[in-house]
Amino acid sequence: MNFTKSTTIFILVTILGLSSFAQDFDGYTLYNNQNESTTYLIDKDGEIAHSWDCNTNANYAVFLKDDGNLVRQGVVSGAQINGAAAGGIIQEYDKDASIVWEFTYSSAEYRSHHDFTVMPNGNVLLTAWEVKTAAEMQAAGYASSTAKWPTHIVEVEQDGSGGKVIWQWHIWDHLVQDNDAAKPNFGVVADHAELMDINVPSSSRGGGPGGGGGDWFHVNGIDYNPELDQIAFTSRYMSEIFIIDHSTTTAEAASHTGGNSGKGGDFLFRYGNPSNYGSAAPKVVTAAVHDVRWIKNGRPNAGMLQFFNNSGGTSNGSVVDAIAPVRDGYNYTYTNGSFQPTAHQWRHICLKNSSGQSASDRMSNGNTFVAVSREYMYEVDSNDNVVWQYSDGPPKGFRRECAHPGIIALLDNPCDVAGVHDLETLNVIVSPNPSYGTISIAGLERSKNIEISVIDMLGKVVVQSINNTAISLRDVENGQYIISILTDSGKVTKSLVLAK
Repeated sequence: MNFTKSTTIFILVTILGLSSFAQDFDGYTLYNNQNESTTYLIDKDGEIAHSWDCNTNANYAVFLKDDGNLVRQGVVSGAQINGAAAGGIIQEYDKDASIVWEFTYSSAEYRSHHDFTVMPNGNVLLTAWEVKTAAEMQAAGYASSTAKWPTHIVEVEQDGSGGKVIWQWHIWDHLVQDNDAAKPNFGVVADHAELMDINVPSSSRGGGPGGGGGDWFHVNGIDYNPELDQIAFTSRYMSEIFIIDHSTTTAEAASHTGGNSGKGGDFLFRYGNPSNYGSAAPKVVTAAVHDVRWIKNGRPNAGMLQFFNNSGGTSNGSVVDAIAPVRDGYNYTYTNGSFQPTAHQWRHICLKNSSGQSASDRMSNGNTFVAVSREYMYEVDSNDNVVWQYSDGPPKGFRRECAHPGIIALLDNPCDVAGVHDLETLNVIVSPNPSYGTISIAGLERSKNIEISVIDMLGKVVVQSINNTAISLRDVENGQYIISILTDSGKVTKSLVLAK
């Protein structure tokens, strides 16, 4: 039989508590595996729709612009600072993988790493390390004698074929310590939640420049809110999410006044581990946290912060949480010794767990997309029915709808292939639902050369049927599966309960 990408039907079968119809997101997924040079854009059937073969390996962070160009963080060669997810060069590539512009942010004193975000004006916000010697640390009230790499954030503006830093914020300017009254930043930590305790317990306190141990906070995710002109970022070693004011000048960002908030570069909001600022409120980010983002307008929970809470669920399982920080204008409510809220207000329990960089997003159709590092990517509807899954497990992935300007710029006639029909046209029915071990698929009477494959979440085919729409699943273990049906009729997505 000759099957093509345009004649693929996917029926999702979830053999547990899934009972309602689910429709997947008709779009594309963008990702770059860590320390590899190729960025992929795949369609909903897992076919490569476009790829960029780049001149550097990526640390994994990528972004698709509205003009179809790709922005990615490359791993600079010969770097003098090395740590987890180190990058050092931001690059923009056109459709043909030719470099439009690039900017290196790497030296013996600093290096960008992990994540970046592209602002509406095209500028890029980078998370980065800067080296502070053991002597500098001790002079600032640090109780130990090791060098560290405090976090800072820079805004990079394209400058012809290169770039330049036009704004920056440094956590080094926003410290407090209660160790030595004779040294700077002395104060009561519990009275200064807007500052970082220089002696805060960290899950990684050893080492210094050269071996990655200087990565003091391990900031790993960043997002920008243009309506508030604020930046959110996540810190793995602090088990916290932070918000700062971007409306400041660089001088104001180094101070405690100025900007829309009137607080300069101090923390406007913190969530996850209140003990870091002397609060007795519960720790709700128990270990690592990654990939914070504001949910876009027009989507469920719009305006909330969504993030990957690696160990925040039952039995330390991974979850995607969302919170609505209580805000008063450009500032955030601080009551009873902590910022509000103190617990998640929405949660998705992930299908797999990961201790490392992972990602999620709330999509334009209301579904939730999750990329579980070293496992796989998947999509669930509002009832947590799995409606799409792909076996690759990059640290981050991004789904974009067919109508995204960047998709339209890259591809001819995206998601409108002749001969491929939607659910309403095909009227495919899987029954009975719930089922107790067998299913029948109706609505394929006009199709020829039907090949049905039942695929588990690791990509293994567990049942296959040729030109037979009655399928036995009696020997299939409970779990989540995809049924891939190749035919000349079209494609459709459905869910099914199999209760054996």
